Amino acid sequence: MRIEGETATNTDPTGHWSLVVPLKPLARAKSRLVPSSGALLRPRLALAFAQDTVYAALACRAVADVVVVTDDATAGAALAALGARIVADSPGAGLNAALAHGERAVRAARPGAAVAALNADLPALRHTELARVLDSSASFSRAFVTDAAGIGTTFLAAGPGVELCPAFGGPSRARHLASGAAEITLRGIDSVRQDVDTGDDLRAALALGVGPYTAGRWAAGVPTMDR
Repeated sequence: MRIEGETATNTDPTGHWSLVVPLKPLARAKSRLVPSSGALLRPRLALAFAQDTVYAALACRAVADVVVVTDDATAGAALAALGARIVADSPGAGLNAALAHGERAVRAARPGAAVAALNADLPALRHTELARVLDSSASFSRAFVTDAAGIGTTFLAAGPGVELCPAFGGPSRARHLASGAAEITLRGIDSVRQDVDTGDDLRAALALGVGPYTAGRWAAGVPTMDR
């Protein structure tokens, strides 16, 4: 299912969204960026991407809270400082297991929450575009946004009482469609679609306009003391 044009507005105050953001340890994150960033800058960029993602998400009017699932102490401290709740990745079984774990943590505290999974590598994310996506998602039991390449997924939502059933990784657009989730195809949500795995992705995000953490880290490069 695909939707175009007008967005739906979620007027139910119990429908305020909880977002689950998974983040692998920075030492292993974004390995495909090394040819463009170098090995020393790569983990710093991975953290900056997550900071800009969480910063924008928490600024979104439709978001009640953000749960970050990670075992990285440095990232956890930085994202908690922004206002995110940090949950340890106790399954340690990959991306989809981490998302399911985060979903359970959200609904243990807020049983009636609408939950959405959001990639941690959306450095150009605009809170206004995320709000439009969340408003549209409220019309469906499950909905998703495909990545800029049209192959993967950057966002997956489930309404109150509905399981998220994440199937991220590789050609996840096809899997989410097959699972019955609605594809959100609104225009003007490029920042929600532009994840960053490669140098080309990073250049595309920079062209859109990245947030302050990524912009500052990219401009500064690697500290001299660490070279």
